[in-house]
Amino acid sequence: MQATGSQTLILIAAAAFVIPLIAGRVRLPAVVLEMAFGLAIGPLLMFVDESPELIQQLGEIGFLLLMFLSGFEIDIGAIERQGPRRVFWAFGVFLATLVASFAIGLILGFDDPVFVVLLLATTSVGIVVPTLRETGHAPSKLGQAILLTALLADLLTLIGVAIYALVKQQGVGFDLLYIPTFFAIVAVSLLILKRAAWWYPEKFERLFGEHDPAEMGIRASLALMLVFVGLAGAFGIEAILGAFLAGVVFAMVFRERGSLDQKLFGFSYGFLIPIFFINIGIEFNLEVMGDPGVWGNTAKLVGASIVVKMLASTVSFLRGFSLREVLASGFLLWPGLGLLIAVEEIGSELGIIDEGTSAGIIVLAAVTAALSPILFRLVAPQVSDDEPVSTTAP
Repeated sequence: MQATGSQTLILIAAAAFVIPLIAGRVRLPAVVLEMAFGLAIGPLLMFVDESPELIQQLGEIGFLLLMFLSGFEIDIGAIERQGPRRVFWAFGVFLATLVASFAIGLILGFDDPVFVVLLLATTSVGIVVPTLRETGHAPSKLGQAILLTALLADLLTLIGVAIYALVKQQGVGFDLLYIPTFFAIVAVSLLILKRAAWWYPEKFERLFGEHDPAEMGIRASLALMLVFVGLAGAFGIEAILGAFLAGVVFAMVFRERGSLDQKLFGFSYGFLIPIFFINIGIEFNLEVMGDPGVWGNTAKLVGASIVVKMLASTVSFLRGFSLREVLASGFLLWPGLGLLIAVEEIGSELGIIDEGTSAGIIVLAAVTAALSPILFRLVAPQVSDDEPVSTTAP
């Protein structure tokens, strides 16, 4: 018996409410259980044959919100407090990630080494931040180093994905000028918003009011996101970059956002983003996983991803981190989650990857998101009460 569209919507709405409660008990990221739930009611039990159009549209909005919040989480103040020397070290880890990814892509014989680089270089601030907070490592020297590396990796990888997609679609030519033009518009928008917030602070205070019935903060955030997504589309650039940069701009203009953070995260992760991940499970191509070759390629992706992150994390030895700290860093930088899914969707749209590789990337996202926090907790040394909080460059 298959569910109707309305029954599917009710089922997914109920799951979006219940799954985070279960995830908290089993100490797994909710997104992993959301994808598993979609897989269960879709390809496994065949209760849902295909997501209704409404669910797909809500999922697409949820994906854009996921990218927006990824940019929104870029703590510019934290990067500035770290100082140029620590930014240099974080960039060194990211550069090592790119080199290791390219080398391993060639060794394992992947058809498109550049795509593999973008795939394996991804990380997930959305997993890094809560894990550091839960384990008490957020203010430590190790935690700050991991956080800064994740922030840079998120930003630079997504820009690289957008450039790669444009080159694949349009080739090398004048169309590539769309990207610097788009970034110029983003920069001008940033300057205008900063100046407006400086000259008219009382007008912008309403955006962060805790009891604003009009919820102007949420309205402004979504408006900025949709404007940037529309501009990206007009230039033939991936919408996810527009959504991501909208979040970055908002984070750069408004450092102190009051309760807006909680409202936006509650609004997005409370319903729309879970629909996106549940829909991934529903649309997962389970049939291709019956091919032993697909499992072999998936195993190669999982193995390559952890090797890349461990090799890149060895740069931290030069900063005086211990072996346990280096291993912990590699484990926590392992998952890509939202960016992995983004790279997978772009690869599928451009015809770069087949259905088997696409399924393998989704498995990679789920495996890394589930194991990364667990392995970090097991390996990372305990934070001593007297460990100083490092906020300036050494």
